[in-house]
Amino acid sequence: MATTKARWLALAALAFCTLAVGLDGTVLSVALPTLAHDLDASTGDLQWFTNSYLLVLAATLLPAGMLGDRYGRKKFLIGALAMFGAASVACAYATSTGQLIVARAVLGLASAVIMALIGAVLTVVFDEQTRPKALSIWVTANALGIPLGPLLGGWMLDNFWWGSVFLINLPIVAFGLLAVTAWVPESHGDRGRRLDLPGVLLSATGLVAVTYGIIEAGEKGLGDPRAAGTIVGGVVALVALAVWQRRAAAPLIDLDLFRSRGFTGGALLSTIASFAFFGLLFALPQLFQAVGGQDALGTGLRLLPVIGGLLVGARTADKLVARLGARVVVGAGLILIAGALLAGARTGADTGYGYVAAWITAAGVGLGFTMPPAMNAALGALTPERSGVGNGLIQAMRQVGSAIGVAVLGTVLNSGYRDRIDAAGLPDAARDSAAAGVAIAKSSGDPGMLDTVRQAFTHGLDVALVTTGAVAAAGVLLVLILPRHTRRPADGPAPVVLAESGV
Repeated sequence: MATTKARWLALAALAFCTLAVGLDGTVLSVALPTLAHDLDASTGDLQWFTNSYLLVLAATLLPAGMLGDRYGRKKFLIGALAMFGAASVACAYATSTGQLIVARAVLGLASAVIMALIGAVLTVVFDEQTRPKALSIWVTANALGIPLGPLLGGWMLDNFWWGSVFLINLPIVAFGLLAVTAWVPESHGDRGRRLDLPGVLLSATGLVAVTYGIIEAGEKGLGDPRAAGTIVGGVVALVALAVWQRRAAAPLIDLDLFRSRGFTGGALLSTIASFAFFGLLFALPQLFQAVGGQDALGTGLRLLPVIGGLLVGARTADKLVARLGARVVVGAGLILIAGALLAGARTGADTGYGYVAAWITAAGVGLGFTMPPAMNAALGALTPERSGVGNGLIQAMRQVGSAIGVAVLGTVLNSGYRDRIDAAGLPDAARDSAAAGVAIAKSSGDPGMLDTVRQAFTHGLDVALVTTGAVAAAGVLLVLILPRHTRRPADGPAPVVLAESGV
């Protein structure tokens, strides 16, 4: 097999693995309103359907990368794909919110291995010249799951039971298993690195505690002792993690990576983009269904502008970075995200879809400008020996941003919604979620109550969008960290050759 052909066939196999992960995330976003009704799930439950996945993913990405480096990335990819398929079946047949949360957590574990090792293999297989194109294809494959998830999931939700949306993964997983077995070469990183068990436990404890506390604060208020205590405990665990990493013989997080401006800036900026992106995917389906009255397929169709914008932005950014540099392109992307979200904060219960489509398209273009160049800056700073651990750290930071984004924005949205519901004197059951409020209002036959619920939700959404826009605007200040042109450090070794497959 020719060297070039081997590389691109390996990329095709990895793209299918990525597609399965991307598809799963967006299928859930469209199903959230249906799950709120069929499983009697509160807004907190809906957040945990997303965050149980994201938190396990974030907590296990680093050890997944380390274990793949040591024992073989291909072996771990095959095992993770099999686990992903089994967890998808468990999600489909869950009969309670607790069962679904647990199944989603297992799905997050499988996804952690897939995402950590795909980036590591890409860093090893592709050199500085071909990596941007490979990364663009990888990001596109991930993005393809975003429109396919809402469209396929929406159609299935309208024609079958909600569990069927998780079975979409199975054909893709089956093909991914065959493709990885046939085309992806085996590779290793630092095979002598030991597992930092205290670091894994501290990072997992800290992330789960902080996110749980934020969600509890959204449910019970910031003054709730349990919510506040949990957040403080999580912060203490994360501080202890930082102290331990400086003393550990084989630390979970290689702090030396942050000496690179490209790695630090790229990782932080892609984290901010993930914060905004997953926050939108959490809120928009509820806007279209609870306020707009759309069915699941209609919701999927209305998400397409943000996805189309992301794809166009990513394609355009690849060309602009070569001419203008990563700092200019990523900075423009963050400004566009912030402006779009602040414009979106003017959305009301009676706002037409045309206005919503315009601002979510602009936000998608901004995400496309930000995410691939930022990730390439971070990946370009890694040597092959550090590719597994380094990529795991990048992905972990992005997933933490996603989880915190869903938790924070869900909490802000929920607080704004409940404030208006309480002020209007609506029944307590209407406080659980916008879907519950709409159902109660429709059953009462009171159009005024229905209008109040919808206005309460859009008020909460507007506050959440302002919060997200402010985070994106603050990210512009971090753009200066990025080097103008991203390249592998001069003292880093060249990409290794994978002799096993002739790559």
